[in-house]
Amino acid sequence: MAAPRRDTRGIVDAAGLMARVRFRRHEPAPELRPFLEHYWFIDWDLPEPYASHLVPHPSVNVVFQRDAGRPCSGEVAGVGRGMFTRKLEGAGRVCGVQFKPGGFGPFVPGSAVSEWTGRQVPLAEVFPGLDGEGDPSGDVLDPPDEHARVAALDAFLLALGPRPDPGAELAMALADRIRHDRTIRRAGDLARDEGMSLRTLQRLFAGRIGVGPKWVILRYRMLEALEYAESATAVDVDAEAHVDWARLAADLGYADQAHLVRDFTATLGVPPTAYASGRRTR
Repeated sequence: MAAPRRDTRGIVDAAGLMARVRFRRHEPAPELRPFLEHYWFIDWDLPEPYASHLVPHPSVNVVFQRDAGRPCSGEVAGVGRGMFTRKLEGAGRVCGVQFKPGGFGPFVPGSAVSEWTGRQVPLAEVFPGLDGEGDPSGDVLDPPDEHARVAALDAFLLALGPRPDPGAELAMALADRIRHDRTIRRAGDLARDEGMSLRTLQRLFAGRIGVGPKWVILRYRMLEALEYAESATAVDVDAEAHVDWARLAADLGYADQAHLVRDFTATLGVPPTAYASGRRTR
């Protein structure tokens, strides 16, 4: 497996966030890599509050957090359909696990991942055996050494024991194909390529990923568009005037620029030209 990705895809105003927090990614244990994207750590100590914004990937996250003097806590964050906003203030720490799309199901056999879509649920509600003394939040968040935190996350997930799940393996493979193949523009086309009905594909994605294939296709294209807008702004203060949105729309498989603008505005709350000019969110 390659090292954790280094891009900031999905982060709105990535430069502003990185100037205020320490953000790192780490690899999980080899046995967990088929199911996980990476671990992600954020620490901050801010003189004034800062609102961070994120366009979520089609992934479930397990998040351990401590901030503003509150005790450690852990939660399962299902796939977020809308933009996620969190206010950071004072000093805090978050240690997160980003699963691959479809990778969370093997840790919760018998459950549909759609049960947590759009929700943040206490860890003990998803894994009842972790209630009370079994809660790993302190083990994950307390160590000052990052390698100890990685080891605690590895131990937590390996103890849960991912179960074999051919459906999850297929869902992960199809989501990865969507992520990297821009020619996939419609769920129906993907279903035909895979020799299954659209309804079968939709059930697979809902049960193993938590959202439908059409949504996953759109979200990955929006993440690409956001990254393009971010990178253009980083190198050109007058990006609004120079970004070729029509070409980007064609590259991402849109019939025309208007469809890209519509989807971008629905996801980010502002049209792409406004985003590139620095008006990032409403």
